[in-house]
Amino acid sequence: MRDILPAEKSFREQLLAIVRANYISRGFQEIETPALEDLSKLTSGQGGDNEKLVFQVLKRGEELEQAQAAGASLADLGLRFDLTVPLTRYYASNHSKLPRVLKALQVGPVWRAERPQKGRYRQFLQCDIDIIGDSTMLAEAELLSASLSALEAVGLEDATIRLNHRQLLSENIAGLGVASEDALKAMIIIDKLDKIGVAGVRTELEEAFGPEVAAAGHSWLSSLDQTEFPEALKPLVEALSDLGPRLRYDASLVRGMGYYTGAIFEIEHPAATSSIGGGGRYDSMVGKWLGTEVPAVGISLGIERIIELAKLPEIETSNTVLLIESEAHAVLALKLQAELIESGSSCRIEIRQKNIKAQLSNLATQGFDSFASVGDGIKSVSELDIRKLD
Repeated sequence: MRDILPAEKSFREQLLAIVRANYISRGFQEIETPALEDLSKLTSGQGGDNEKLVFQVLKRGEELEQAQAAGASLADLGLRFDLTVPLTRYYASNHSKLPRVLKALQVGPVWRAERPQKGRYRQFLQCDIDIIGDSTMLAEAELLSASLSALEAVGLEDATIRLNHRQLLSENIAGLGVASEDALKAMIIIDKLDKIGVAGVRTELEEAFGPEVAAAGHSWLSSLDQTEFPEALKPLVEALSDLGPRLRYDASLVRGMGYYTGAIFEIEHPAATSSIGGGGRYDSMVGKWLGTEVPAVGISLGIERIIELAKLPEIETSNTVLLIESEAHAVLALKLQAELIESGSSCRIEIRQKNIKAQLSNLATQGFDSFASVGDGIKSVSELDIRKLD
């Protein structure tokens, strides 16, 4: 979990504003869900390894005392580990007040009890778009098209998408000799392919399922035919034909969550060491809370990774600092500040320091681009000598 300094916060907000505007222009509506969710919903068996990384929240007061006395579970809530589980609960709770087809946009922090390392944090920002209530391939196509458009808008024109289908993946895993009830366990191992390689996956498959499954898995992963999209994905690929080589079939793509039921996808960029976004169809998840099946599909952008790569368009702004000699000039400075703001500039007031060179250098580092001194004889903005900060 990190502190975000002012310059970085400004960059993040500019990036998010661009992404938000892109999605909202396509009809997505922004919603908000709580940071805390029922622990039973966060650990329902569909979140893959992320369910092991939930920050659990203790019961409070009398409930905690009763749980301690009974030797029962001491936690009843958890911090969300993604935005999808909260969205499905949100839809089940509010569906009567929502559009028949909900096109939702969510931006917010999520939490996982990860071992911190480069590119992995315990609190990080996600930006999701989801379509609930549309079972057609158009929903997937719209999500992928919108996401690539948003990435292009922040300077990531070279992003590409890997595609697979959970049904095909399940069939391949069954062909290895893995029982259906163990399919998710095998998927989680195969999902590590890009980190531990074919040999590493074979070792873990052998530990979990024995040498025969491991040998079959090694043979399958070593000879994948990914030259042509399978029939299950062709309608989606045809709908996105303008993207051409930016779409790629990956028969070993898993996505670690257990809730996916159809097409799955990950977004990559040549300058990133891991995916910068991903998602898929999860038609059975809303029904767990609502009691009625509702089709759903979504995609998430990994904002923390995108921030490291983004090249935002330059915006013409004026961030001016008014330097006053002492508090005696405060009234005048406030009047001038109001005039500058009304004219479209941002304006900050500071008392002039003895080491003016260091002060100006620090202000430039913080994103201010001009300054002016306020003293006796100055009555209006037109009389200010506004200079550029180098």
